[in-house]
Amino acid sequence: MRKTFKFLPLVAALALTGCMSMAPSYERPQAPILNAWPTGEAYADAKINQQALPDWHEFFTDERLRKVIELTLENNRDYRVAMLNVQKMRYAYNIQRSEFLPSISGVGSGEHSGTPRTLSATGQDTVSHVYSANLAMASYELDLFGRIRSLSDEALNQYFATEEARKSARVTLIAETANLWLQLGADRTLLAFAKETLDSQEKSYKLSEASYKAGAINLLELNQAKQMYASAQASYASSQRAVAQDMNALALLVGTNVPEDLLPNKVEVVTLAGVLPQGVPSEVLLNRPDIAQAEYTLLAANADIGAARANFFPRITLVASGGTGSTELDDLFSGGTRLWSFAPSISLPIFTGGANWATLRVSETERDIAVADYEKAIQTAFREVADALATEGTIERELKATQDYADATKKAYELAQARYRHGSESFLTVLDSQRQYVSAQTQLAVAQQARAMSLVTLYKALGGGAVDIEKSADQKSDSSVQAKSEA
Repeated sequence: MRKTFKFLPLVAALALTGCMSMAPSYERPQAPILNAWPTGEAYADAKINQQALPDWHEFFTDERLRKVIELTLENNRDYRVAMLNVQKMRYAYNIQRSEFLPSISGVGSGEHSGTPRTLSATGQDTVSHVYSANLAMASYELDLFGRIRSLSDEALNQYFATEEARKSARVTLIAETANLWLQLGADRTLLAFAKETLDSQEKSYKLSEASYKAGAINLLELNQAKQMYASAQASYASSQRAVAQDMNALALLVGTNVPEDLLPNKVEVVTLAGVLPQGVPSEVLLNRPDIAQAEYTLLAANADIGAARANFFPRITLVASGGTGSTELDDLFSGGTRLWSFAPSISLPIFTGGANWATLRVSETERDIAVADYEKAIQTAFREVADALATEGTIERELKATQDYADATKKAYELAQARYRHGSESFLTVLDSQRQYVSAQTQLAVAQQARAMSLVTLYKALGGGAVDIEKSADQKSDSSVQAKSEA
């Protein structure tokens, strides 16, 4: 028995290190995109940075926004689920990897039986006792054809894919938090302007009523003033609703109430001197976690083919046990009571009704699907970056033009008011100038918000920075998991 159990670790070691893999050789699919970023007038002002993207702590310079993002990463339930999924897949990988080693259990038993004298060889009633204590190795497969190795590789890559999914969720969450925060600032700006406009329109309407009674303006002009006042009331109510909904959305996204001192009161500006790293698209886009996730999924599907191929080959399993047995409990561990068994077996699939072939074809199809998903992820990423670059290349010109328009309408409104007071301009002209001024100021706030969000969108499209500062306990174990997989 002792010699048998000395032999088992050697067998296990040979099975662990000497197995062959039947998975296809992996080659990364060629990226189905252009080898250069789009060019043209729309991209002329898009900036290129000589270095990699900074982490979000460096990208977002506003300390209030940083704290809100930190609250989101701590409290958002969807992100918490993403981290728990990583943990779950890590444990699932450990379960799969345990098949490399034999399962050994200790078993103790006592059997008591009675035989009546009618059946006893001695003609007397007899009672017998059998006691045993054993170490048993359950059915242990020698992984000579790499089936278990392939399944382990599949589980490992699924774990890595889940980790990249967490990173992708993190990048998306940061971007969504920033955009909601910026939207709240813009809507609060619009709310303040709507209140200012409402107060102004109320005064204008009351003045128009007095002027109409005095015969200075006609009924049409009075109705025009009333129309502007009602429109201002509706705009103010709409702005109040927008701010309230922004607050609710931000609280849901963050996962907790956000202190007022961390919230913006106006349109905020996000600045970054160059956000596009140098390099061809196929290199830059590989930094995106969703693309890395797609590739790990492809690697897992590739490993699954190896497991499916191994099903066509024999499986060698070992079953062994050793221990002591005695009819007396006191003599259980005495000399001469040792017993052992060693039962290797081999099974060869001869006829499976086509199940093995079907399983292999399913695995190959899953691999082909994963290739298509990987290529689609790259194409989608390229389109998102190209769209963001087009926005980045034109938004400054749009913002400047909108600012100039807003300044011009303000001056026209002030001039119309002055001319009306001197009697050289009609009241309808004043109202029309005021309408254009209100519209221009609204457009300006929206354009300022779009400028800030465009940088956030481009940052997200490029992967959200190469550095992932936040490390959970499960993330810290990635290197050890990888090392074990290569052992």
